[in-house]
Amino acid sequence: MLAMPVVHIYMWAGRSSDVKERIIEGVTKVFTEVGVPSEAVTVIIHDIPREDWGIGGRPASKLKIG
Repeated sequence: MLAMPVVHIYMWAGRSSDVKERIIEGVTKVFTEVGVPSEAVTVIIHDIPREDWGIGGRPASKLKIG
């Protein structure tokens, strides 16, 4: 039996549905290229508000990045 990969992607909230769809398609494609059927790949996107994401001891919402 083939293992069913589950990929979790954590990123800042705010990307459009179209961008998320492209990310899901791209990640799935990587697995299909190594022989995993696309139906076996699960991609979960976690949208995290910048104020809930800490970098260097500060909320990302207070940093001038991305």
